Amino acid sequence: MTLDEALAFEYDMLVLPGGQPGATHLEKDPRITGLVQSMAADDKYVSAICAAPKVLASAGILTNNKVTCYPGTFQTGDFESVTVTGTAVEEAGKVITSRGPGTAMDFALTLIEKLEGRDIRDKVEAGLVR
Repeated sequence: MTLDEALAFEYDMLVLPGGQPGATHLEKDPRITGLVQSMAADDKYVSAICAAPKVLASAGILTNNKVTCYPGTFQTGDFESVTVTGTAVEEAGKVITSRGPGTAMDFALTLIEKLEGRDIRDKVEAGLVR
């Protein structure tokens, strides 16, 4: 399905993948920015990993929030109201960010917990034998 087709549906959560140049392409697409803003305005979960938290900042939904992302994603002076923590996963209300590939499992489990609850997260995690 194309992005335009996907935008016709409603979602409980938006998850933006990281990596470059993909995150930059997402950041420059007004359809993605609009979706991020709409989801946040509707009090839905908006999440991003690796370099993609910059998309959330560009959309204006990280103001005065803590965020984590791949090192170097935010340069000094970028989005001054954003506090980068460097933790594996950062939650700021319904905005969830994660640092990078090495934190992807923690990120995924957090997203499962938000959508389905702690019991389901625990069941999935137990099956992973972490």
